[in-house]
Amino acid sequence: MGMLNLPGFLSCGKKKDFNLTNEKDAHSSDSDENAERGNWSNKADYLLSMVGYAVGLGNVWRFPYLTYQNGGGAFLIPYTLMLALAGLPLFFMECSLGQFASLGPVSIWRILPLFQGVGITMVIISTFVTIYYNVIIAYALYYLFASFQKVLPWSDCFSWADEFCSKTRIVSDCNTTLHGDVIHANYSFITSNNLTCINGTINYKPVQFPSEQYWNKVTLQRSSGLDETGRIVWYLALCLLLSWMIVGAALFKGIKSSGKVVYFTALFPYVILLILLVRGATLEGALDGIEYYIGRQSNITKLMEAEVWKDAATQIFYSLSVAWGGLVALSSYNKFHNNCYSDAILVCVTNCVTSVFAGFAIFSILGHMAFLSQRPVSEVVDSGFDLAFVAYPEALSKLPVSPLWSFLFFFMLLLLGLDSQFATIETLTTTIQDICPRVMKKLRIPVTLGLCSLFFLLGLICVTQAGIYWVNLIDHFCAGWGILIAAVLEIIGIIYIYGGNRFIEDIEMMIGKKSPLFWLWWRMCWFFITPVLLMAILVWSLITFSRPTYGSVLYPNWGTAVGWCMIIFCVIWIPIVAVVKILKAEGNLVQRLVSCCRPAANWGPYLERHRGERYSHVVDPKKKKEHEIPTVFAIAY
Repeated sequence: MGMLNLPGFLSCGKKKDFNLTNEKDAHSSDSDENAERGNWSNKADYLLSMVGYAVGLGNVWRFPYLTYQNGGGAFLIPYTLMLALAGLPLFFMECSLGQFASLGPVSIWRILPLFQGVGITMVIISTFVTIYYNVIIAYALYYLFASFQKVLPWSDCFSWADEFCSKTRIVSDCNTTLHGDVIHANYSFITSNNLTCINGTINYKPVQFPSEQYWNKVTLQRSSGLDETGRIVWYLALCLLLSWMIVGAALFKGIKSSGKVVYFTALFPYVILLILLVRGATLEGALDGIEYYIGRQSNITKLMEAEVWKDAATQIFYSLSVAWGGLVALSSYNKFHNNCYSDAILVCVTNCVTSVFAGFAIFSILGHMAFLSQRPVSEVVDSGFDLAFVAYPEALSKLPVSPLWSFLFFFMLLLLGLDSQFATIETLTTTIQDICPRVMKKLRIPVTLGLCSLFFLLGLICVTQAGIYWVNLIDHFCAGWGILIAAVLEIIGIIYIYGGNRFIEDIEMMIGKKSPLFWLWWRMCWFFITPVLLMAILVWSLITFSRPTYGSVLYPNWGTAVGWCMIIFCVIWIPIVAVVKILKAEGNLVQRLVSCCRPAANWGPYLERHRGERYSHVVDPKKKKEHEIPTVFAIAY
């Protein structure tokens, strides 16, 4: 994972054994260009895995809400610009980096040993995220199983509901006319005297829809806060176990097995989205929902607000999954001369089109829900957990044959989540493979299943009655600043220290020589625009930081402290590794710093036949490993 190894595990065996074996495991085949690490069976496996990794739950439950909130169709302008200026340049950089050296997110920093802690940070953050992400998949599994009933259990206020549960809004009081005078009275008095409320004076009781109470009281059995852990919710624990079993089964042969599974898990969600869109578009009120999303109510003046541009940049950044290490890991299994340029553009465009497409499917059905409940669309729209497990299930429960639509929706969420989870676990196993190739050749299946078992046990805290608070806490801290810090250092290290022009020459070794005009845009982004945008997002996030909350529930001080400890643990390896690298180097301080800012002796294309004259000097990793740290902080290349 981060692979901070004890001395006995420095190289997972004797140094002379590093990559010497020609044994093959299920991860490689005779047709592979790189017999030691393996390659994708074909390009479709890689592209679908990348699409599955980039297209996740956020495309369905966050992007549509942000579009509605930030001016409707007008939001597509900053969104598209941020894709071109920030998302695509980083995406292309990481794909090129992994493919060039055929290494995972930690070992890839042979390119700049001083920054190897950035790779460790990426892997540790991915580890935190994979623990809670599978809990969300477990929620989807639970709702999927709950949909196999003639009447959806959240369609009405059943035995689990309290007095605040209601399918419709309940009038509390209002103004009315009595004997020529305007009076204020409760609704029971008004109905008993056959009076009518004056328009605009009606007050409603605070009620909760059945789907909201079902989510909190039945699914989560939610406690009052992080202080009240409660018991493990057994059916969520079983769903979590099942989700990890699915992940383990899909990855037991590494990319050779996951590359086939994604043909279904990456493509079928589009079929379901299309079905939901067609069904939604035929419902009354659907047009109102779509107009709120992207239609006549688009507000171009919203583009004058900085918050809109920040939301666009943030959504692109997280949606494309850059700086998590997964793009480097997946691309490292490409053949050397694969056209990573066209791949990057295809995957990024597919991701963004999916987000827009999902918005139509979501808002058409929410519009119908607003029509039935006689409320404005703005009152039924939400994001995140509330959209996926409250608002949308509530809307689906109002449709004919509602169990079918509910099953399709949660099956789609399940597939979207699994794709991203496959890639995240593959990131961790790739890191282990680069550091312990002999172990992974012989014990790939036990290592993969061991990781899944460990993460299942660590995730049990997230399926207690306070579990949703832990999920929200990890997401609030780990999936935010740590990734931004890693991305900023990544682009600074590669472009300004290793050298942007040098990096472009590396890319041209893979995709062929290109004209200076071709690289003009990428140079503008890599050298200036993208780093500035990332720094702006990071500074904005720090300035606008607020203590984590879940709904109206505030987190205790110790909970916030735990969150800070998690993010510190993620990023602290950046300075630690840098200091240890400098201490390990020879010469005075300046000489040591310069030495650590140069590529390691074994940096370059993985296979000798791809190195050409530029990398003819490369020390074969089978013979020698440079820049290792023979201490407790050893970071193996």
